[in-house]
Formats: sequence, structure tokens, C-alpha cells
Amino acid sequence: MKKICILLILGIFAFNLAQAQQTRYLVFEFFKVESTQTYDFIEFKDFMDKVYRAAVNDKKIQGWDFWSLQSGADPSEFQYITITYFKDPVSMMNGLTEEDMVRYAMIANPHLTEMQVKQKFDDAIQSRDLAQRAYMQEIASTKDNFQLRPGILASFDLMKAVEGQFNEYEKAEKEVFLPIHQNRIEKGLMGSWSLLRTALPMGSEAKSTHLTMNIYKDYIQFFNAQEYEDMESTAEQRAAQEKGLKSRDQKFIYLATLENAIR
Repeated sequence: MKKICILLILGIFAFNLAQAQQTRYLVFEFFKVESTQTYDFIEFKDFMDKVYRAAVNDKKIQGWDFWSLQSGADPSEFQYITITYFKDPVSMMNGLTEEDMVRYAMIANPHLTEMQVKQKFDDAIQSRDLAQRAYMQEIASTKDNFQLRPGILASFDLMKAVEGQFNEYEKAEKEVFLPIHQNRIEKGLMGSWSLLRTALPMGSEAKSTHLTMNIYKDYIQFFNAQEYEDMESTAEQRAAQEKGLKSRDQKFIYLATLENAIR
């Protein structure tokens, strides 16, 4: 009996550990680049591709995406979005230090000296401005095997839960909207969907509390999804959707194209 209890405890521990390992932690960075600095920024982006590849190979991060904004924001606000993936919240908050970046840059570019690498980073500061940064934790996602590749589209929807309805909003996303997106994926109208919650404590003045990532393989799928209406939904389901919509304020929607994804 004691042996069975021990095995049961170990099984529960292993399950919880596996669940924790499946949770994704993401850092979104929104970059503003002056038109006169676009070429320099793109050149630096190619340099950073190799740096983040070295960081992934070293298991310091789990991945890095580079997105080009298509619509949803004033071009003077920002034009590019990067996403860095971490295995746990501590790694996310620690991020990549300056020493880490220099070390990975030298691994990726062995022909460069430490001084030359540092100069590249110093020059990059002049070519772009970090408009904002968001630390997020994925709390729900669809079941799919969609693979990110250059050219796919993403709609990043920034939400703010109505004050006092934080739990109601998350419940609506998980119980009402997640099944809708899952159904669209199964019908070939979507690639993937996930719900993220800010990983830092925020007050009532916060601009957003959540973000949804809606992924499409191309513009055809994207526009088909916009026109799609689920005629099978019942009056009860429509009422639940309406209630869910009232629990949050949709602040911004950013449509972006994936330029590169490193895993």
C-alpha cells in the first residue's frame, strides 16, 4: 500500500512538472525605427538572428520571433515586434544580460573581436527605440501542430479586463472563445490561438492585462476567417459570447507578418 502511495505521489509530481514545463513565458518588445535608419536596423536584425540562434542552442532561451507590423499602430509609434520565449518566469525576468549578448555574438561571429561586437550593439541603439516591453505568461491555447514560418500572419489583440471582472474574462476566453477558435482550426480557417496574461502585477491604470495571439498561414486564411460565421451556434452560446465581450475592453489589434522564427 505504501509503495502504491509513493508511486501515486511521484506520478502527480511528474504530471505537475510536465504541466509547468509546457507553460510558455514570452517577452514582447515593440521597436520604433526612423525611416533613415531602416537599412541599419535590418542589417542589425540579421546580426541578431545569429545571436539568438546561439542563445537557443545554449538553451538560454527557447526561441525568438521577428515580426513586421502591417497595421494597427501609427507608424511613428513602432513598426516591428520581437518575441523572446523563456522556459520559466525567473529566466524571463532575468532575460539576456549584456554579457550574454556579447558572448553569443562572438560565438555566432568568431571573426569579430569583443570590442567590435560591443560597437555593433552601441551602433544599434542609435538605429531603433524600444517603444514598449511586455512580460507575458501563456494561460490557454488551442490544440494544434501549427509550425511558425516566415510569411505567416498574426493578429496580436491587446485586452484589458474590466475592473472587478478579471476572473470572469479569463473564464470566458477559456470556456467560450477557446472552443470557437479550436473549431476554426479544425475547419482550416486558422492556424493557432493562445491567451496570455501579463506576468507582472498591474493596477487599474494598466493599458492592458491580456493578449491573444491569432495565427494564420496566409492572407487567404485570414480573410476567410474574418468572413466566417458559425451558423451552428445556439442562442445560449451567443449569449455567453456577448457576456464574455462585456468583461474586457479590446484596446488595440496589431496585424503583423513573421519575418523569422528561431527555435
